[in-house]
Amino acid sequence: MKFSNPLIVVSNMEKSKQFYYKVLGLEVAVDFGANVTLIGGISLQTKDTWSTFICKQDSEIVFGGNVAELYFEEDDFDGFIQKVSKIADINYVHPAMEHSWGQRVIRFYDPDKHIIEVGENMLMVVRRFINSGLSIEETAIRMDVPVDYVKSCLE
Repeated sequence: MKFSNPLIVVSNMEKSKQFYYKVLGLEVAVDFGANVTLIGGISLQTKDTWSTFICKQDSEIVFGGNVAELYFEEDDFDGFIQKVSKIADINYVHPAMEHSWGQRVIRFYDPDKHIIEVGENMLMVVRRFINSGLSIEETAIRMDVPVDYVKSCLE
């Protein structure tokens, strides 16, 4: 058994493809019309075909459940925040925030209300703390991670 990739159902394939490219830079790897795989391994399936696959009515497929997310990491978090701040139609779950371990994240919805999280790459979090003057040990305490993890990020 091998996990292949996540598939999310979309109501408008063209709008979704444009969103994932414009916001996250994900290009189409394979396009079968009703089923599209994006670079990075996310598949999009049209709602009407999905409903037939699972033997449900379109009305039984509900978007916006807030029970899952697609998670991405970004090395240049500040640059990404600047980029999305210029996109007028982003519907935010919350603005950029910092978790207790120091990782900065932002969450927003795609056109069908699937949650997208973009987090600062953890390697960059370590480097940010080290560059701010924290020692390896202080960084480990600040992030609540083992010292060996911090050291491995600096190698």
